[in-house]
Amino acid sequence: MINTQLPLVDLHRHLDGNIAPKTVWELAQQHNIDLPGNSLEEFTPHAQIQGQSSDLLGFLQKLDYGVSVLADYDAIYRVAYENMADAKAQQIDYTELRFSPHYMAMAYNLDMAEVVNVVADAVAAGSRDFGVKANLIGILSRTFGVETCMKELQAILAHKDKVIALDLAGDEFNFPATMFVDHFKLARDAGLNITVHAGEARGPESIWDAINLLGATRIGHGVAAIKDLKLMDYLVENNISIESCPTSNYQTATIDDIKKHPLRTFYNHGVNVFLNTDDPAVSNIDILNEYKVAQEILGFNNDELSQIQKNGVKAAFLTEIEREALFASKA
Repeated sequence: MINTQLPLVDLHRHLDGNIAPKTVWELAQQHNIDLPGNSLEEFTPHAQIQGQSSDLLGFLQKLDYGVSVLADYDAIYRVAYENMADAKAQQIDYTELRFSPHYMAMAYNLDMAEVVNVVADAVAAGSRDFGVKANLIGILSRTFGVETCMKELQAILAHKDKVIALDLAGDEFNFPATMFVDHFKLARDAGLNITVHAGEARGPESIWDAINLLGATRIGHGVAAIKDLKLMDYLVENNISIESCPTSNYQTATIDDIKKHPLRTFYNHGVNVFLNTDDPAVSNIDILNEYKVAQEILGFNNDELSQIQKNGVKAAFLTEIEREALFASKA
């Protein structure tokens, strides 16, 4: 299923959506923060999806418990470092961890730029300790509006040498890409790569805007692209990759039946599509789970899954030398 002769990557993985319920519970006890339930066992269902949520915003509410306990920079460091331990446990060779500085800072009014700095330090330490290569993607949380996102961008750009790319996430339906053109021009001018959540809560026009207005070379989820053949062809011709997260798409009710997930449609059309976990702690999954879904539910064979692994390495925000080194590490 997973080809151990090839690098295993997870490029659409939210650091702030991957805080284990046990860690959330322990940080809450440490900082005297109230959570629902009288024990870890009672609390866990509140922070993890049980089946399917009503919609994307219902799913995102589950993430709020994780950031609600980030009371100081030590807590920020802990969750970032534990993300690297988790990547190692899942046998991931390279990961791009994305996070929203505002989202992580807001509960206790922490300094966003320092959040970026602490996350970067923790991930670098985890990379050394666990032998997993990692890069960071800064997120603008569109849900909080244009002005907050500009402050968030400035915090990310203050440490742009520690961040590889910029993303736009959150409420796609009410906060379209058209509102964030200036932000992404600044990011591109600063040398950051661009990936954008699009085609998850809105249609193909959202993906076109992510590409044409924001400069995205990768699209998070992109489920709606299959409704527009011209767009599908454009993705192939311009080497724009799709970061596919099947379990998440089902849990957010982006698709109503996981058997209908468009991964196969993307693959057969020649789109550079690859598998990711999205918010593994909230979804209660690991990367192996997504390969199992692809094989057992969507009918991919081992050769096709190996190609999907290669697609992920191809899409990674790495130099060609780094990419070759990643492949060589498995030879």
